[in-house]
Amino acid sequence: MSTAFWVGTSWKMNKTLAEARDYCHQLHSADIFAGPRLQGFIIPPFTALAQVCQDLHATPFKVGAQNMHWAEAGAFTGEVSPRMVADCGASIVELGHSERREYFAENDIDLNRKVHAALDQGLTPLLCVGETAEEKALGAASETVLRQCRMALSGVSSDDLARVLIAYEPVWAIGDKGIPASAEYADWVHGEIRRALPADSRGNPPTVLYGGSVNPDNCGDLASMPNIGGLFIGRSAWQARGLIDIAERVLSAREAQV
Repeated sequence: MSTAFWVGTSWKMNKTLAEARDYCHQLHSADIFAGPRLQGFIIPPFTALAQVCQDLHATPFKVGAQNMHWAEAGAFTGEVSPRMVADCGASIVELGHSERREYFAENDIDLNRKVHAALDQGLTPLLCVGETAEEKALGAASETVLRQCRMALSGVSSDDLARVLIAYEPVWAIGDKGIPASAEYADWVHGEIRRALPADSRGNPPTVLYGGSVNPDNCGDLASMPNIGGLFIGRSAWQARGLIDIAERVLSAREAQV
């Protein structure tokens, strides 16, 4: 398969600098990520962002921030600007995770500003979208996810859409009590996202990843689905060996499809 399959993780609010450096050190010997088959990525907390960028600089891994403000500078205490994210050496910024939406009141208008600011700074937005259990039960999963995509990506050109990553993360599948979506259900939602993209972007569309209780048991099935372009892993990849193990399983599953 010519297109790299994305495999990565966000550490959320975990890892000291020493723990982050040890994780990165273990990745230096992860040959599974060499070559064009897989694209690995790590999204550490801000306290470790510059260090992780430095430690993984000579590796195939991309590094991202977990959030940012849309303004280039200003009186926004506690926030980090797109320019600061890029200055750390990061190339990706995660936007719109359901925890940011729920606990910090981020909305789709905010996310649209952040997406544009990230693209203007040369960063790759990793836009997280997903429905709640209630929205799924009411049959509104597709409508919810497509609304989030349309609003956050409004005004983005077809050329810039190719630079965007979308992570479908159903809210009911996230966390230690999350229930993973079946590979078939996840693939259906990914297909809905792809079909809803503007017609002029479909030749070079955004990559759509699945996130939500990805683990060693389900990663192969998810990676075998035609509409899933990568996996955004949580706690199963918070140890380097866990990320490497999932990457190996993913590659085996995808090669079996050839």
